Amino acid sequence: MKKALSITSNTITVDKSKFIAIIFPMESVDEFKQYLKELQKEHRKARHIVYAYRFGQLSKSTDDGEPKGTAGRPLLELLLKKDINNTALFVVRYFGGTLLGASRLLRTYVQAGVEVINVASFSEE
Repeated sequence: MKKALSITSNTITVDKSKFIAIIFPMESVDEFKQYLKELQKEHRKARHIVYAYRFGQLSKSTDDGEPKGTAGRPLLELLLKKDINNTALFVVRYFGGTLLGASRLLRTYVQAGVEVINVASFSEE
């Protein structure tokens, strides 16, 4: 299994919507909750902050108001597929005025997740 070494972010833009993907190494679920609060304060004007995490045997994801199954669950699947644990994956979305539709939205969230994973550093656990 792999764990992120540091907080890493990457931004993509699709039809004027900005997707900021962030990898967060977790030491506890409480630490995750605190970081989520910080993101919510920092990105008050964001439309959605979706996330997925794996911590030990625990896992959780949320679509945060996006159509069901288009955001959080696909991010969790990425963490599982890449064998990443004790790590959270967030995507902050600033809506650009154009509806992307469920399938394009799903592809965009996955793309944002893949791109931040590709630029992040990991250690083997």
